Amino acid sequence: MSGQNAVTPDAAGLAASAKAATKGKGLPPVHLWDPPFCGDLDMQIKRDGTWFYMGTPIGRFELVKLFSSILKLEDGKYFLVTPVEKVGITVEDAPFVALDFEVLGDVIQFETQVGDFVNAGFEHPIRVVRDPETGEPSPYVMVRAGLEALIDRKSFYRLVDIGVHHEGWFGFWSSGVFFQIIPSAELEA
Repeated sequence: MSGQNAVTPDAAGLAASAKAATKGKGLPPVHLWDPPFCGDLDMQIKRDGTWFYMGTPIGRFELVKLFSSILKLEDGKYFLVTPVEKVGITVEDAPFVALDFEVLGDVIQFETQVGDFVNAGFEHPIRVVRDPETGEPSPYVMVRAGLEALIDRKSFYRLVDIGVHHEGWFGFWSSGVFFQIIPSAELEA
C-alpha cells in the first residue's frame, strides 16, 4: 500500500473543498491546479444548463454556481477541480447557457444561467455550428478557458434581428469583431 487514503468522490466533499478554495473574489485559479484524478462523479449538465447529481436536479443556485466556478476542460473532457482533487463529470452539450444579452454600445454582453457576464469579442468569440442534415444552427459564445455557453434560441433570434451583411456573410459585430452566422447568398436563397 502506498499509505494514501482512497478517495471516493462525492458532491458534498467536493462542495466543501470548492468553498474553501474560492473564498477570494473572482474565479478560483483552476488553470493552476493539477490534482490527481479521483474518479468520475455521477454529475451531468444537460443541454438546457440544468445540473444533475445522481439523476436529480441540483435545485440550489448557489451550489450550481459554486460547481461552475471549479469547472475545467482538459482534452475534451470536463472535470470539477479543487487544489486536492479532480473528478470527471458529463456535459451533454456546453456547460453554460447564455440566457440573455444586452447591447452596450458596440459590445454584446451575454449573461449565463449561473450569472456570469461575457462580452463577445476576440477573447470571447461566438461560433455557429450548423447541423449538416437539417441546417439548424447551434450558436455558442466562449465563457472562459475553453468553456462555452450555448446561446439559447430566443437570444439567437434577437441576435439575428441586429445582424448585418459584411463581406459576403450575414452576422453581427461585437467589440470590433465580426461574427459570421451564414453566407449572405444562402440567407437570400
